[in-house]
Amino acid sequence: MAQILDGKAVAKAVRARIKSEVQELALSAGRPPGSVFIQVGENPASTTYVSTKHRMAEQVGISSRIERLAADASQEELLAAVRGCNEDRSVHSILVQLPLPEHIDEHAVALAISPRKDVDCFHPENVGRLMIGLPGPKPATPQGVLMLLDAYGINVYGMDATVVGRSNLVGKPLGLMLLARHATVTYCHTRTRDLGGACRRADLLIAAGGRPGLITAGMVKPGAVVVDVGTNYVPAAEAEGAAASDVAAPGGEAELKLVGDVDFAAVEPIAGYISPVPGGVGPMTIASVLQNVLTLYRLIEGME
Repeated sequence: MAQILDGKAVAKAVRARIKSEVQELALSAGRPPGSVFIQVGENPASTTYVSTKHRMAEQVGISSRIERLAADASQEELLAAVRGCNEDRSVHSILVQLPLPEHIDEHAVALAISPRKDVDCFHPENVGRLMIGLPGPKPATPQGVLMLLDAYGINVYGMDATVVGRSNLVGKPLGLMLLARHATVTYCHTRTRDLGGACRRADLLIAAGGRPGLITAGMVKPGAVVVDVGTNYVPAAEAEGAAASDVAAPGGEAELKLVGDVDFAAVEPIAGYISPVPGGVGPMTIASVLQNVLTLYRLIEGME
Protein backbone atom coordinates (compact mmCIF):
# COMPACT_ATOMS: atom_id res chain seq x y z
CA MET A 1 0.00 0.00 0.00
CA ALA A 2 1.17 3.50 -0.79
CA GLN A 3 2.36 5.91 1.87
CA ILE A 4 -0.17 8.71 2.28
CA LEU A 5 1.04 12.25 1.60
CA ASP A 6 -0.74 13.92 4.52
CA GLY A 7 -1.26 17.54 3.52
CA LYS A 8 -3.08 18.40 6.74
CA ALA A 9 -0.11 17.45 8.92
CA VAL A 10 2.45 19.13 6.66
CA ALA A 11 0.38 22.32 6.35
CA LYS A 12 0.10 22.50 10.14
CA ALA A 13 3.89 22.36 10.43
CA VAL A 14 4.29 25.00 7.71
CA ARG A 15 1.89 27.34 9.50
CA ALA A 16 3.81 26.91 12.75
CA ARG A 17 7.05 27.86 11.00
CA ILE A 18 5.45 30.87 9.30
CA LYS A 19 4.00 32.05 12.62
CA SER A 20 7.45 31.95 14.22
CA GLU A 21 9.01 33.84 11.29
CA VAL A 22 6.25 36.46 11.29
CA GLN A 23 6.76 37.14 14.99
CA GLU A 24 10.50 37.59 14.49
CA LEU A 25 10.31 39.70 11.33
CA ALA A 26 7.50 41.95 12.58
CA LEU A 27 9.75 43.11 15.42
CA SER A 28 12.42 44.31 13.01
CA ALA A 29 9.98 45.78 10.46
CA GLY A 30 7.82 47.48 13.07
CA ARG A 31 4.62 46.03 11.62
CA PRO A 32 3.25 42.61 10.70
CA PRO A 33 2.56 41.41 7.16
CA GLY A 34 -0.75 42.72 5.85
CA SER A 35 -3.05 40.81 3.50
CA VAL A 36 -6.34 41.70 1.81
CA PHE A 37 -8.75 39.14 0.35
CA ILE A 38 -11.28 40.61 -2.10
CA GLN A 39 -14.47 38.73 -2.97
CA VAL A 40 -17.09 39.81 -5.51
CA GLY A 41 -20.52 38.28 -5.01
CA GLU A 42 -21.67 35.54 -2.64
CA ASN A 43 -20.54 32.31 -4.29
CA PRO A 44 -20.68 29.78 -1.40
CA ALA A 45 -17.42 28.07 -2.36
CA SER A 46 -15.63 31.42 -2.67
CA THR A 47 -16.96 32.52 0.70
CA THR A 48 -15.65 29.31 2.27
CA TYR A 49 -12.21 29.66 0.68
CA VAL A 50 -11.82 33.36 1.52
CA SER A 51 -12.95 32.87 5.11
CA THR A 52 -10.52 29.97 5.56
CA LYS A 53 -7.58 31.92 4.14
CA HIS A 54 -8.45 34.92 6.31
CA ARG A 55 -8.71 32.78 9.45
CA MET A 56 -5.44 30.97 8.76
CA ALA A 57 -3.66 34.27 8.09
CA GLU A 58 -4.83 35.69 11.40
CA GLN A 59 -3.71 32.55 13.22
CA VAL A 60 -0.10 32.97 12.05
CA GLY A 61 0.05 36.67 12.91
CA ILE A 62 -0.70 38.17 9.50
CA SER A 63 -2.93 41.25 9.66
CA SER A 64 -5.77 40.20 7.38
CA ARG A 65 -9.05 41.64 6.19
CA ILE A 66 -11.75 40.68 3.72
CA GLU A 67 -13.28 43.22 1.33
CA ARG A 68 -16.57 42.01 -0.11
CA LEU A 69 -18.22 43.65 -3.12
CA ALA A 70 -21.74 42.99 -4.37
CA ALA A 71 -22.19 40.58 -7.27
CA ASP A 72 -23.30 43.47 -9.50
CA ALA A 73 -20.32 45.66 -8.59
CA SER A 74 -18.76 47.16 -11.71
CA GLN A 75 -15.33 46.31 -12.98
CA GLU A 76 -14.22 49.84 -12.18
CA GLU A 77 -15.37 49.44 -8.56
CA LEU A 78 -13.26 46.33 -8.24
CA LEU A 79 -10.26 47.98 -9.90
CA ALA A 80 -10.64 50.94 -7.55
CA ALA A 81 -10.55 48.58 -4.55
CA VAL A 82 -7.40 46.96 -5.95
CA ARG A 83 -5.73 50.34 -6.52
CA GLY A 84 -6.50 51.33 -2.95
CA CYS A 85 -4.74 48.20 -1.69
CA ASN A 86 -1.81 48.85 -4.04
CA GLU A 87 -1.33 52.28 -2.44
CA ASP A 88 -1.79 51.12 1.17
CA ARG A 89 1.67 50.63 2.71
CA SER A 90 0.25 48.34 5.41
CA VAL A 91 -0.91 45.86 2.73
CA HIS A 92 1.77 43.49 1.45
CA SER A 93 -0.41 41.06 -0.50
CA ILE A 94 -3.66 41.16 -2.46
CA LEU A 95 -5.79 38.18 -3.44
CA VAL A 96 -8.88 38.58 -5.62
CA GLN A 97 -10.92 35.40 -5.25
CA LEU A 98 -11.89 33.63 -8.47
CA PRO A 99 -14.17 33.04 -10.24
CA LEU A 100 -15.40 36.58 -10.86
CA PRO A 101 -18.83 37.48 -12.28
CA GLU A 102 -18.98 37.25 -16.07
CA HIS A 103 -19.11 41.02 -16.58
CA ILE A 104 -15.63 41.45 -15.05
CA ASP A 105 -12.47 40.83 -17.07
CA GLU A 106 -10.17 38.62 -14.95
CA HIS A 107 -7.14 39.62 -17.03
CA ALA A 108 -7.75 43.31 -16.38
CA VAL A 109 -7.93 42.60 -12.67
CA ALA A 110 -4.71 40.57 -12.74
CA LEU A 111 -2.95 43.44 -14.51
CA ALA A 112 -4.25 45.94 -11.96
CA ILE A 113 -2.69 44.20 -8.96
CA SER A 114 0.82 45.44 -8.21
CA PRO A 115 3.31 42.65 -9.07
CA ARG A 116 4.92 43.33 -5.69
CA LYS A 117 1.63 42.45 -3.94
CA ASP A 118 0.41 39.68 -6.27
CA VAL A 119 0.07 36.77 -3.84
CA ASP A 120 -1.51 34.48 -6.47
CA CYS A 121 1.25 35.01 -9.07
CA PHE A 122 -1.32 36.03 -11.69
CA HIS A 123 0.39 39.18 -12.98
CA PRO A 124 2.28 38.61 -16.26
CA GLU A 125 5.43 40.07 -14.70
CA ASN A 126 5.42 37.42 -11.98
CA VAL A 127 4.59 34.69 -14.50
CA GLY A 128 7.64 35.85 -16.46
CA ARG A 129 9.80 35.85 -13.33
CA LEU A 130 8.71 32.26 -12.69
CA MET A 131 9.57 31.34 -16.27
CA ILE A 132 13.18 32.58 -16.05
CA GLY A 133 13.79 31.70 -12.40
CA LEU A 134 13.77 35.11 -10.71
CA PRO A 135 12.60 35.61 -7.09
CA GLY A 136 8.95 36.31 -6.44
CA PRO A 137 5.68 34.68 -5.42
CA LYS A 138 4.91 31.24 -6.81
CA PRO A 139 1.45 29.95 -7.84
CA ALA A 140 -0.10 28.65 -4.65
CA THR A 141 -1.15 25.13 -5.61
CA PRO A 142 2.04 24.20 -7.52
CA GLN A 143 4.17 25.56 -4.67
CA GLY A 144 2.02 23.61 -2.23
CA VAL A 145 2.63 20.40 -4.20
CA LEU A 146 6.41 20.90 -4.04
CA MET A 147 6.27 21.73 -0.33
CA LEU A 148 4.37 18.47 0.24
CA LEU A 149 6.94 16.45 -1.71
CA ASP A 150 9.78 18.14 0.18
CA ALA A 151 8.21 17.28 3.53
CA TYR A 152 8.38 13.57 2.62
CA GLY A 153 11.92 13.78 1.29
CA ILE A 154 10.86 13.12 -2.30
CA ASN A 155 13.57 14.56 -4.56
CA VAL A 156 12.30 15.07 -8.12
CA TYR A 157 15.83 15.46 -9.54
CA GLY A 158 16.05 13.29 -12.66
CA MET A 159 12.53 11.90 -12.29
CA ASP A 160 10.20 11.37 -15.22
CA ALA A 161 7.29 13.63 -14.22
CA THR A 162 3.97 13.65 -16.04
CA VAL A 163 1.61 16.56 -15.43
CA VAL A 164 -1.95 15.84 -16.53
CA GLY A 165 -3.46 19.28 -16.93
CA ARG A 166 -2.48 22.52 -18.65
CA SER A 167 -4.26 25.27 -16.72
CA ASN A 168 -2.56 28.58 -16.00
CA LEU A 169 -3.23 28.03 -12.29
CA VAL A 170 -1.74 24.55 -11.85
CA GLY A 171 -0.55 22.50 -14.80
CA LYS A 172 1.61 24.96 -16.74
CA PRO A 173 3.42 26.55 -13.76
CA LEU A 174 3.86 23.24 -11.94
CA GLY A 175 5.61 21.77 -14.97
CA LEU A 176 7.98 24.76 -15.06
CA MET A 177 8.72 24.45 -11.35
CA LEU A 178 9.47 20.74 -11.70
CA LEU A 179 11.72 21.47 -14.68
CA ALA A 180 13.60 24.02 -12.55
CA ARG A 181 14.28 21.16 -10.12
CA HIS A 182 15.73 19.05 -12.95
CA ALA A 183 12.80 16.70 -13.47
CA THR A 184 12.06 15.56 -17.03
CA VAL A 185 8.54 16.88 -17.60
CA THR A 186 5.80 15.63 -19.92
CA TYR A 187 2.65 17.74 -20.24
CA CYS A 188 -0.59 15.87 -20.95
CA HIS A 189 -4.28 16.67 -20.84
CA THR A 190 -7.65 15.04 -21.34
CA ARG A 191 -7.21 15.09 -25.14
CA THR A 192 -3.80 13.39 -25.15
CA ARG A 193 -4.07 10.38 -27.48
CA ASP A 194 -2.18 7.85 -25.37
CA LEU A 195 -2.72 9.35 -21.94
CA GLY A 196 -2.33 5.98 -20.23
CA GLY A 197 1.05 5.35 -21.85
CA ALA A 198 2.38 8.76 -20.84
CA CYS A 199 1.21 8.25 -17.26
CA ARG A 200 2.68 4.73 -16.97
CA ARG A 201 6.16 6.09 -17.74
CA ALA A 202 5.99 8.57 -14.87
CA ASP A 203 7.97 8.29 -11.64
CA LEU A 204 5.93 11.30 -10.51
CA LEU A 205 2.34 11.61 -11.72
CA ILE A 206 0.45 14.85 -11.12
CA ALA A 207 -3.30 14.60 -11.75
CA ALA A 208 -4.80 18.03 -12.45
CA GLY A 209 -7.18 17.36 -15.31
CA GLY A 210 -10.39 18.27 -13.49
CA ARG A 211 -12.17 14.98 -14.17
CA PRO A 212 -13.11 12.47 -11.43
CA GLY A 213 -11.69 9.00 -11.97
CA LEU A 214 -9.41 10.20 -14.77
CA ILE A 215 -6.38 8.28 -13.44
CA THR A 216 -7.04 4.55 -13.10
CA ALA A 217 -4.89 1.70 -11.76
CA GLY A 218 -3.75 0.67 -15.24
CA MET A 219 -2.26 4.14 -15.80
CA VAL A 220 0.12 4.09 -12.82
CA LYS A 221 3.67 2.77 -12.73
CA PRO A 222 4.25 0.53 -9.66
CA GLY A 223 5.92 2.55 -6.91
CA ALA A 224 5.18 5.92 -8.55
CA VAL A 225 4.50 9.09 -6.58
CA VAL A 226 0.91 10.13 -7.34
CA VAL A 227 -0.25 13.62 -6.43
CA ASP A 228 -3.96 14.32 -6.89
CA VAL A 229 -4.78 18.00 -7.44
CA GLY A 230 -8.36 17.31 -8.56
CA THR A 231 -11.28 19.04 -6.84
CA ASN A 232 -14.52 17.52 -8.07
CA TYR A 233 -17.92 17.41 -6.38
CA VAL A 234 -19.93 14.35 -7.35
CA PRO A 235 -23.10 12.66 -6.07
CA ALA A 236 -22.37 10.67 -2.92
CA ALA A 237 -23.24 7.36 -4.59
CA GLU A 238 -20.45 7.93 -7.14
CA ALA A 239 -17.83 8.73 -4.50
CA GLU A 240 -17.54 5.24 -2.99
CA GLY A 241 -13.91 4.23 -2.67
CA ALA A 242 -12.63 7.78 -2.81
CA ALA A 243 -10.33 8.99 -0.06
CA ALA A 244 -12.22 10.45 2.90
CA SER A 245 -15.22 11.11 0.68
CA ASP A 246 -17.53 12.27 3.47
CA VAL A 247 -16.86 15.95 2.84
CA ALA A 248 -19.80 18.04 1.73
CA ALA A 249 -19.58 20.64 -1.00
CA PRO A 250 -19.32 24.32 0.05
CA GLY A 251 -22.78 25.77 0.55
CA GLY A 252 -24.06 22.83 2.53
CA GLU A 253 -24.99 20.53 -0.35
CA ALA A 254 -24.49 17.41 1.76
CA GLU A 255 -25.47 15.07 -1.08
CA LEU A 256 -22.31 16.03 -2.99
CA LYS A 257 -18.90 14.64 -2.07
CA LEU A 258 -15.39 15.86 -2.81
CA VAL A 259 -13.16 13.56 -4.86
CA GLY A 260 -9.98 13.99 -6.86
CA ASP A 261 -8.95 12.97 -10.37
CA VAL A 262 -7.43 9.66 -9.19
CA ASP A 263 -9.33 6.44 -8.52
CA PHE A 264 -7.85 6.36 -5.03
CA ALA A 265 -9.00 2.90 -3.93
CA ALA A 266 -7.62 1.26 -7.08
CA VAL A 267 -4.37 3.23 -7.29
CA GLU A 268 -3.34 3.17 -3.61
CA PRO A 269 -2.12 -0.48 -3.68
CA ILE A 270 0.08 0.26 -6.72
CA ALA A 271 1.64 3.64 -5.97
CA GLY A 272 4.59 4.25 -3.67
CA TYR A 273 3.12 7.53 -2.40
CA ILE A 274 -0.31 9.04 -2.94
CA SER A 275 -2.08 12.21 -1.82
CA PRO A 276 -5.73 11.90 -0.78
CA VAL A 277 -8.61 14.21 -1.64
CA PRO A 278 -9.49 15.85 0.65
CA GLY A 279 -6.53 16.26 2.99
CA GLY A 280 -3.70 16.27 0.48
CA VAL A 281 -2.97 19.24 -1.77
CA GLY A 282 -5.88 21.39 -0.54
CA PRO A 283 -4.41 22.30 2.87
CA MET A 284 -1.04 22.85 1.21
CA THR A 285 -2.52 25.43 -1.17
CA ILE A 286 -3.64 27.60 1.74
CA ALA A 287 -0.28 27.14 3.49
CA SER A 288 1.37 28.20 0.24
CA VAL A 289 -0.69 31.41 0.11
CA LEU A 290 0.57 32.24 3.60
CA GLN A 291 4.13 31.49 2.47
CA ASN A 292 3.67 33.92 -0.43
CA VAL A 293 2.43 36.63 1.93
CA LEU A 294 5.65 36.19 3.89
CA THR A 295 7.74 36.29 0.69
CA LEU A 296 6.12 39.53 -0.49
CA TYR A 297 6.43 41.04 2.99
CA ARG A 298 10.16 40.39 2.98
CA LEU A 299 10.56 41.89 -0.50
CA ILE A 300 8.51 45.02 0.22
CA GLU A 301 10.14 45.65 3.59
CA GLY A 302 13.62 45.20 2.12
CA MET A 303 14.46 41.97 3.95
CA GLU A 304 15.43 40.15 0.72
